[in-house]
Amino acid sequence: MTGAALAQGAAKGAAAYDAVDPFIGTGGEGHTFPGAVVPFGMIQLSPDTQIKPRKDAYDWAAGYRYDDNTIIGFSHTHFSGTGHSDLGDVLLMPIAGETKLERGDTAKPGSGYHSRFKHDGEIAQPGYYAVTLDDYGIRAELTAGERVGVHRYAFPKGKPAHVLVDLRTSLYDYPGKTLWSRLRVRADGTVTGFRETRGWAPGRQLYFAMRFSKPLSGHALHDTEQNVVYKGFPPPGEKDPARRAQIEGRELVGVFDFAQAQGTQLVVKVSISPVSEDNAVANLEAEMPGWDFDAVRAKAKAAWTQALSAVDVDAPEPMRKSFYTAMYHTLMGPSLFMDSDGRYRGPDNAVHQAKGFRNHSTFSLWDTYRALHPLLTLIQPPERTNDFVNSLLAARRESPYGVLPVWAFHGLETWCMIGYHAVPVIADAYMKGIRGYDADEALAAMVASASYGPYDGIAQYMELGYVPIDEEGEAASKTLEYAFDDWTIARMADAMGRKDVAAQFGKRAGNWRHAFDAKTGFMRARKRDGSFREPFDPTASGYGSDYTEGNAWQYSWYVPQDVAGLGRALGGEQKLVDKLDQVFDAKVDPKVFEHMEDITGLIGWYAHGNEPSHHVAYLYAYAGQPWRTQERLKQIMDSQYAPRPDGLAGNDDLGQMSAWFVFTALGFYPVAPGSNQYVIGRPFLPRAVLNLPNGKRFTVIAEGLDDAHTYIGNATLNGKPLPRAYIEHGEIMAGGELKFTMQAQPNKEWATAQRPYSMSAER
Repeated sequence: MTGAALAQGAAKGAAAYDAVDPFIGTGGEGHTFPGAVVPFGMIQLSPDTQIKPRKDAYDWAAGYRYDDNTIIGFSHTHFSGTGHSDLGDVLLMPIAGETKLERGDTAKPGSGYHSRFKHDGEIAQPGYYAVTLDDYGIRAELTAGERVGVHRYAFPKGKPAHVLVDLRTSLYDYPGKTLWSRLRVRADGTVTGFRETRGWAPGRQLYFAMRFSKPLSGHALHDTEQNVVYKGFPPPGEKDPARRAQIEGRELVGVFDFAQAQGTQLVVKVSISPVSEDNAVANLEAEMPGWDFDAVRAKAKAAWTQALSAVDVDAPEPMRKSFYTAMYHTLMGPSLFMDSDGRYRGPDNAVHQAKGFRNHSTFSLWDTYRALHPLLTLIQPPERTNDFVNSLLAARRESPYGVLPVWAFHGLETWCMIGYHAVPVIADAYMKGIRGYDADEALAAMVASASYGPYDGIAQYMELGYVPIDEEGEAASKTLEYAFDDWTIARMADAMGRKDVAAQFGKRAGNWRHAFDAKTGFMRARKRDGSFREPFDPTASGYGSDYTEGNAWQYSWYVPQDVAGLGRALGGEQKLVDKLDQVFDAKVDPKVFEHMEDITGLIGWYAHGNEPSHHVAYLYAYAGQPWRTQERLKQIMDSQYAPRPDGLAGNDDLGQMSAWFVFTALGFYPVAPGSNQYVIGRPFLPRAVLNLPNGKRFTVIAEGLDDAHTYIGNATLNGKPLPRAYIEHGEIMAGGELKFTMQAQPNKEWATAQRPYSMSAER
């Protein structure tokens, strides 16, 4: 590449970086956070505006909500966009003046150590966050490396400067969550400690180390449960407990004093480790031996600039902001979970050594297998996906149950949601030629996970071909999702020449038919005797229903591996289209889902705020009516996304909502990961260039695109007519140009002859 080309690429990457707005999704239902993180970093350093008891934690799952006006501190671990809260480890709060040990009532200024702030004093950029704490007159800045978070506090003159460290708090908070913790001041002034918590992931251990750019002038280590405090530094040989430099307990707070920080800046660097305090110290020394905050910030910016430069977008500014912010959100997880020496803690709670891969955790698989992981195969080097697969395989080897992760974070299994969706992640990677792992081990792990009888009705599923509702809840959803996962096993096994496994799981992939009720036209749950559960209400949802976070109107489309078969079951392609129209055109009172906080973003019964609906608009293309997909996608994009804090209709779920946006804006979507096909919807960008990991470029052009020209008139691939509403993964990776000519009226003749892949139909 020439110097001019490199300069041009750097400029486009910088422009992409500048377009990101980390505040998008921090209001409404998005549950994102605005703080500092690097791509896939272990540290997610962000402000927390509320910590609520468990029953109230949902809206503060990421710790921060844009409509709050107080900050209680800056903690180092967060989830981006989940519907469940936890983490919020090692909370720091800079204080000028009197210190208080409780965070207080955030509605009452001065009642605790929290501080008011204003949004006009905030800055959020990828890898950087800044805010003014109004009650203290402190300017706080945050940046991050992979394992180290860096704070810079500018203290006012004339008031004592302190940093409070609270080990009691978590974003999923209730009495007794902290099982044990330790806070220690070492002889060189390094502060180390750990927490073990019971919560979403029981028995989670996290260690930390922090250093300050100015010397400590004093400290107080408080156990607020036992009303014990240790102060100062212990002289050599000191035996007085009140002078100790270490404290252990369940409710610990440390206050650290800095006489030399008044009227100047204090830099604090904090590392975390899943292994030990000594490893946390080693992470500090390996990743940030000095005190140059601006250098760390510049390195974080460079990492984001490079990651975001995977796609060059020409579009109006609101769309550019939405696109690059969505892309930013897709590059946060799964996150790194290992120390600088390669050690990490596994699901057996033992310490392991990563060999030949970088271990990752935080796998929100029920969400992310659909679009996030397929997207990363296009915008990240294959080594990233190989790391994910190897991390999944390592977790299976270390699991007491011998299965792949279901929903894992910080190495531990939560068993959250349903399915064995590590399976399609691995199969999709294999089918795309990403092979930096032991394929035989991978297939064995996939089969083991699909055969683990004690989990969520799998034993009955293997026996009956469906999950019986009188023995297992949410049985219709489980039957459907297991069948899709089984199809991906069959795909990979067939590609490996394992015809026996392919035949076994190819048959299981058809188990969706056991859930289909021809009488009502809906997917339903059967009882062991084969009858459908009665009474039946297709609008009913809830944790005791036939479905997972949805109802019959939303889940009856979950056959991505065999949409043609579903169409035949419904009575033909036009019947499929008619029923899709009923989904989108229904008049639905949003109150029907007041009891289900995850079902949001309604268009009729379509619920874009939750993942089971994400492929539905693309199904018109399987019935030979792709112009209907084009219409529905415009409805969704216009109503469910916006470049403002409440601009996500539902939880981003570790990037799945954002990955849907990125794909849809480009013009295609992976309805069935593992098929190596992307179903064409319609483009929302005048021009986009994928700078592929293999060094090639794939350009998507939408000629004539504007609000009056929203339909595809025709399409060409590398100058030749493209008569189908799908594109192959290999065609993208080969580089080239996909060009759409947009028009004001639908072209009902384009892409009507060839259908996307279905397991029961030949293309």
